[in-house]
Amino acid sequence: MVDLAAMLDDLRAEGAESDRLVASLSAAEWALPTPAPGWTIAHQIAHLAWTDDQVRLAATDPTAFAGAVAVAAADPDGFVDRGAEAGATAPPKDILARWRDGRHAVPELLAALPAGARLPWYGPPMSAASMAGARIMETWAHTQDIADTLGVLRTPTTRLRHIARLGVRARDYSYSVHGLRPPEREFRVELIDPDEPGGTWTHGPEDATERVTGPMLDFCLLVTRRRHPTDLAVRAEGAEAIRWLTITQSYAGPPGAGRAPGRFD
Repeated sequence: MVDLAAMLDDLRAEGAESDRLVASLSAAEWALPTPAPGWTIAHQIAHLAWTDDQVRLAATDPTAFAGAVAVAAADPDGFVDRGAEAGATAPPKDILARWRDGRHAVPELLAALPAGARLPWYGPPMSAASMAGARIMETWAHTQDIADTLGVLRTPTTRLRHIARLGVRARDYSYSVHGLRPPEREFRVELIDPDEPGGTWTHGPEDATERVTGPMLDFCLLVTRRRHPTDLAVRAEGAEAIRWLTITQSYAGPPGAGRAPGRFD
């Protein structure tokens, strides 16, 4: 059974880690380009703030949120960028204040949802736990872009399990977004837990012929498309598992350009 309270604590912890990276940056540093094409650090935080605003709207005013979904449907490939661009025009202190307000509010809203309730979203409705997992994943991924920009080496934690879980659950979506038919059988995924020496996180049947193994950090960098597959210690056995490593993504929407091989040590 999902421990929602623990997930929300992890979401708060991810936000706090991000905050520590950007809180003392100068205006010039907020304008630094990140590995995401066209996005500065300001865009990264503005995007997180925008998404938290959408969660709040979905939780408090479903009718207004339905209007936001209709607007997004008219520009499915550009509405996320437009939200980031609009937010990034504000002064850094205002971007930071907006993001802090939203990231503190979202866990409280999710904790207050009735058991079994689902939030409308850009796609299928989401439970509180699913939304918390998605916010952890996105916060971690965009913080990675900021850390890469600043040359900061992050310490992996067991919170990566949420991202790994999303990555394997999104397997079929990864295929469909590339116009491919997903395999019928599950893959076996075995990942080395960064917080537990000798510990392994697993998913899928033990006797599966298609297998993916490696460090959990590398797998999370892969499914969030923050590193090229050839730069990671994730290994696959079986033709479909090998192909999955080239198309996998843990988030909804277009896959984007990803990262070029050899860009990061």
